[in-house]
Amino acid sequence: MGLLARVRKEWFIIGIVAAIVSAKLQPAVGLKGGPLRPEFTITYVAVSAIFFNSGLSLKTEELTSALLHVKLHLFVQSFTLVFFPVAMWLCIKLLALTSINTWLLRGLQTVGCMPPPVSSAVILTKAVGGNESFIINLGSSSSVPFSSIFSQLFMTVVVPLILGQVSRRFLRDWLERRKPPFGVISSLVLLMIIYTTFCETFSNPDIELDHLSLLLITFIIFCIQLSFMLLTFVFSTQKQSGFTPADTVAIMFCATHKSLTLGIPMLKIVFEGYEHLSLISVPLLIYHPAQILLGSILVPTIKSWMNSRQKGVKLTDLQPI
Repeated sequence: MGLLARVRKEWFIIGIVAAIVSAKLQPAVGLKGGPLRPEFTITYVAVSAIFFNSGLSLKTEELTSALLHVKLHLFVQSFTLVFFPVAMWLCIKLLALTSINTWLLRGLQTVGCMPPPVSSAVILTKAVGGNESFIINLGSSSSVPFSSIFSQLFMTVVVPLILGQVSRRFLRDWLERRKPPFGVISSLVLLMIIYTTFCETFSNPDIELDHLSLLLITFIIFCIQLSFMLLTFVFSTQKQSGFTPADTVAIMFCATHKSLTLGIPMLKIVFEGYEHLSLISVPLLIYHPAQILLGSILVPTIKSWMNSRQKGVKLTDLQPI
C-alpha cells in the first residue's frame, strides 16, 4: 500500500494527532470566549450534530432487525454495560495503589462505561465474515449523578437522535440515492471537539502528564483488550451458548470495543467545566486506535478459525445418520 493510500485510510488517526498538535501550538483559538466559541459551538451545536447525524444515518429497519437477535444482543450489552464497568472498577482500585496519574485512571474508568461502536466493530467483523447485522449503538452509562446532566443529555443527545430518525423518514429515498458520508461528517466534528478539549489542557499550566503514566495506561489498555477478547471467545464458544462462529466474531469485536464517536461528546457533556477533562479523555483516545490496530492484526487468525469451524459444521451436517 502506497503512502497516499495509507494516509487516506488512516486519516482520522492522523487528524487526532494534528488536532492535539494544533491545540498545543494555538490553544487560545479553542478556549472559551475565543474565536471558535466552544462553549456554544462545541457544547451544543457540535455534540447535537453528531447525534443528529447518527439518527439520520441509522436505518430504522436495522433497529427492528437488532431486536430479533435477543440472545446475542443481551450477551453483548450485558458484557459491555455490566461486566466491563465492574471489571474496570476493580482494576482501577488496584491501579490506584500505583503512581499512575489519578485523572488518567478516572478516564480509564469512564472507558469501561462507554457503549460499543458501529464503525470499528462492523468493519472488523465484516473483514472476518462474522455477523455484523445486530451491531448498533445504544446509550451509555456514567458514574456521574444522572440528575445533574439529564437536561443537557436530553437536549443534545436524545432530541437530535429522534429528530434524525424522523428526518430520515422524509429523506429516505434521497439518502439511499446520494449516500452522504455520515462517518466522515461525524469524524470531522469529533476532531473539532478533541481540538477544543486539548486547547483547555495546554492553556492550563497546572496540568501535567508524566510520560510513564501515559506508557503504563497504553500498556494496560492493550492488556485489557486482549484479555476481554479472549474471555468473550471462551464464553461464546461454549456448546451451551448456542452461538455460531459468525456470532462469536461479532461478540469479540463488539463487546470489547468502545465508541469514540459517542464517547467524546458524552465526556464533554458529563465533565463540562472540569479542568482535567482532556486527561480524562486520553484513555479513550488511546483505546480507539488500539482496538483498530489490535483487531486488524487478529483478523487473519480469527478469520481462519471461523472458516475452519464453519467447514467442520458443514461436514458434520453432510454425514449420514
